[in-house]
Amino acid sequence: MGAAVALTLLFVVVEASFGWFAHSLALLSDAGHNLADAAALGFSWYALWIANKPSHQGMTFGYHRVGIFAALANAVSLVLIAVFIGWEAIARIREPQVADGAVMVVVAVVAIIVNLVIGLWLHKGSKDDLNIRSAYLHMIGDALSAFGVVVAGVLVVTMRSPAADPVVSLLIAGLILLSSYGVLRESATVLLEGTPAGMDMPAVIAAIKSVGGVLDVHDLHVWMVGPGVVACSCHILVAEQSIRDGQQVLRAVVHDIEHRFHITHTTVQVEVEGCDANDMYCMGQRSTPTAS
Repeated sequence: MGAAVALTLLFVVVEASFGWFAHSLALLSDAGHNLADAAALGFSWYALWIANKPSHQGMTFGYHRVGIFAALANAVSLVLIAVFIGWEAIARIREPQVADGAVMVVVAVVAIIVNLVIGLWLHKGSKDDLNIRSAYLHMIGDALSAFGVVVAGVLVVTMRSPAADPVVSLLIAGLILLSSYGVLRESATVLLEGTPAGMDMPAVIAAIKSVGGVLDVHDLHVWMVGPGVVACSCHILVAEQSIRDGQQVLRAVVHDIEHRFHITHTTVQVEVEGCDANDMYCMGQRSTPTAS
């Protein structure tokens, strides 16, 4: 991650310099995108480091959610950059300037290579970590936007078209917005303690109810604490029995849902009386008794 940050920052300086020299908004836009990539990689690097700090009495779940904040910050930065690029592209369309197409093509090809190399470094970790995935999407988006700069450069060289540069810049802005949407949605879901993506709650309920000794389940909550840390809490209803038998039912529930649904932290409360809450996912509200 440190090498990726250093390589990205070095290329930002080079690309921005050539973009200014060539009067290419597309190159400057891509340099801005790369600068956001460097910040994203720096955030992700910091988040990976601090997430490994042990939990303590002030942070009983540890620092896993730092990575989610980093992912959210990365996605928001992408949106701001896209808005800025779009604004500048519209201004350039109104007042056209012919860029240096040859310089655009050469620098953009180098950008594609740099971003794909870093993307390959991050690909494996992006599968299971939203924080790394946000950085990975930055790099892939940059490679695609650099390809757009190559196309614009070719059009400028062959057709001397002043519109090619700002039009490609608008396409880059749209691509940036598209790539940031998924990370924004997922990180917001985690921070709102929503159900993790792909978690089949009816299947979780059915699995708990299928455990021998479980009569019913209520007050069920499943949420993601941070990358790779999914928590679950629920109340299960059992018949009158010894404490030992109740503990065996509890262990069976925990074992079943943790292995079937990849839940890493489960809290189960055993009850012998029903819950008078109104629904499965209750928040402690109780139904109001009515006079008979």
